[in-house]
Amino acid sequence: MTTALPVVETFHSLQGEGLHSGRSAFFIRLAGCDVGCPWCDTKVSWPADAHPRRTPEDLAAEAAAARAAGAAFVVVTGGEPLQQDLGNLCTALAGAGLPLHLETSGVAALSGRFDWITLSPKPHRPPLPALLAACHELKVVVASADDLAFAEAMARQVPRRATLMLQPAWGEPEGMRLAIGHVTGHPTWRLSLQTHKWLGLR
Repeated sequence: MTTALPVVETFHSLQGEGLHSGRSAFFIRLAGCDVGCPWCDTKVSWPADAHPRRTPEDLAAEAAAARAAGAAFVVVTGGEPLQQDLGNLCTALAGAGLPLHLETSGVAALSGRFDWITLSPKPHRPPLPALLAACHELKVVVASADDLAFAEAMARQVPRRATLMLQPAWGEPEGMRLAIGHVTGHPTWRLSLQTHKWLGLR
């Protein structure tokens, strides 16, 4: 039996954000995060000790069931998932037969093997260079003009293959205006919306 991980929740829904928005996905939300974003909508995930621990094998079995129900891939998110060692989890999930996606702020070392890495860096806790180099998708939350400058600085450090996404902070009209304006004038960027919130999905 491998080391258990603190888990906030698991669920099968649609990916609501980023390039894979609208696709069926199985989500594993791990607990534990010390990044401390004030606008975080999952602050319940911050304390790792407040959530039950589950084995990678148990999570992989649930992912396999989600595959049978139509999930196209697995999303490991948080919290900040890389504050846990994801090696055993990825090994177990490989048996479920689904591509593995990671959503991270990039503040901790990469562990495990993923088919898609979404990096959502934060100005107050910049990502590690290794995560910038490994990401497939750069997704920056925008609430102010400073966030646009940060996004461009991050974009200069990611691989050319990476998809560049700007995501307005939820409930921030100024962030929406800035993100739309920037994407309109900069064709290398795309707009990411939290469609699951608009639709009332998890």
